[in-house]
Amino acid sequence: MPQLRHARRLLAVSAAVILAAAAGSLAACQDFGDVTGSIGATGKAPASNAQLRAYADAAQKRYERNAGEKTASIDYARALRALTRYDEAVAVMQTAAIKAPKDEEVLGEYGKALADAGQLAQAKDVLTRAYTPDDPKWDVMSVQGAVADRMGDHAAAMRFYGEALKIAPGEPSVLTNMGLSLALNRQLPEAEQTLRQAVASPKADSRMRGDLALVLALERKYAEAEEVSRADLSPDEAHANVEAIKRMIADSGPLQDLRKPAKAAKQAG
Repeated sequence: MPQLRHARRLLAVSAAVILAAAAGSLAACQDFGDVTGSIGATGKAPASNAQLRAYADAAQKRYERNAGEKTASIDYARALRALTRYDEAVAVMQTAAIKAPKDEEVLGEYGKALADAGQLAQAKDVLTRAYTPDDPKWDVMSVQGAVADRMGDHAAAMRFYGEALKIAPGEPSVLTNMGLSLALNRQLPEAEQTLRQAVASPKADSRMRGDLALVLALERKYAEAEEVSRADLSPDEAHANVEAIKRMIADSGPLQDLRKPAKAAKQAG
């Protein structure tokens, strides 16, 4: 089923992110946990991969009729990002940004696309221009935090997440990014607490639950990890996912290191 395959992919991506970060290679593919916003003017995201592809095709036609137009560009770029066609989304939003270099909404979407594509330095620059102190945007700040994490600046990342949560208290996408940031900093109990807050939200999705399951497995709370995974997977699939994480932990020195508290890890270094 597409939904189950999607959940498995997201869990694998989360594991890869933490593994890559622990190993010091932050250029690996990462899902930034960003809320892309409503895909399209209806406010309803396509319910399946087939519907998403159909929507993307329609958005492409609207975009091609007026390349660079704000709404058409944002709708098409969001669809491309949802399809993980990140470089294409960057190209779409770059055209829009050239036409409207001071439009904060355009710059925000451009920065998110750059972040997804791994162009971190440019994403950092663009995102700083996507809002003003008088009109801060929590979704942009959340992506800024994820970019900072990928660039190795955990303290800056936590500041961005904290500011985003002041604007949008309890927002699960921000809490998810914060939880992964804490995990990357070897603060697993705090990461678990933060991710549990995220998945308690009615807006929580399979990726967020997958991230919580991953952190629970890193804490050796395997039964709880399986329980969380069963929200999106069959019992057999949930068990297989947790077993895969256990093997990854057993085989990987960096993941073993993640289990050490931050203070102990610093002393060991």
